[in-house]
Amino acid sequence: MSTPTWDPAQYLRHAGHRARPFTDLLARIPDLPEDPPRIADLGCGPGNVTVLLADRWPAAHITGYDNSPEMLDKAHVDHGGPTSGGGRLDFAPADVRTWAPAQPYDLIVSNATLQWIPGHAERFGEWVAGLKPGGTFAFQVPGNFGAPSHQLMRELAHSARWKDRLADTLRHDDAVLAPETYLERLTALGCTADVWETTYVHLLAGEDPVLDWVKGTGLRPVLTALADDPAARKEFLDAYRAALREAYPAGAHGTAFPFRRIFAVARKEA
Repeated sequence: MSTPTWDPAQYLRHAGHRARPFTDLLARIPDLPEDPPRIADLGCGPGNVTVLLADRWPAAHITGYDNSPEMLDKAHVDHGGPTSGGGRLDFAPADVRTWAPAQPYDLIVSNATLQWIPGHAERFGEWVAGLKPGGTFAFQVPGNFGAPSHQLMRELAHSARWKDRLADTLRHDDAVLAPETYLERLTALGCTADVWETTYVHLLAGEDPVLDWVKGTGLRPVLTALADDPAARKEFLDAYRAALREAYPAGAHGTAFPFRRIFAVARKEA
């Protein structure tokens, strides 16, 4: 899978829907061992949900990590600096595939990022080891790789027309683990783990809203691979758009877009 180029403006077009799972995750995170706490946000993107951590822990020193210069620039401009509660919000480049805590953290959190990291569960041990006693590791990942939005994308990329250019571009349906597997992995690390899943049914407005949604996330590898060939990019999008319209027909009040997500909150033994 190629490394995608990110577009913060496109990603933020559905910011309200995308932020809701993080607020639901945040609500289940227990009190942290120290006040003010030290917090790491892995895969912070444009920082629009990282700033919610400062609302929960106003005095915290929070660092958002990401490997996209475009996302980090947006995060720095919009959210970086001192917070109103006396804490600090900063952002730094890092590759989540190799990131390791350089200091003990009270909370390591990740929102809709680990699905991009093959073998991400193998990193859990090092991250949990980097928590202070009583600290928490929490994440949410999309669990919708078997949904039409992703199945149709993969089928098109593997079709005779596109397989030579795109067959190795997209993630497969095993990009995330089953909830019970996450529970087993985290419990084996000595954590008290809370794992659950939720299917949100987003009501999206506008023309071709599911296509607009995936342009900000799941479709980024294809858009990146075809960026130097506008005609091919348009051809792929036209075919994918037609398939999405059939799979997600518009209703009288918008387009219903079911979206499953998997959550985990793991507290290290105090």
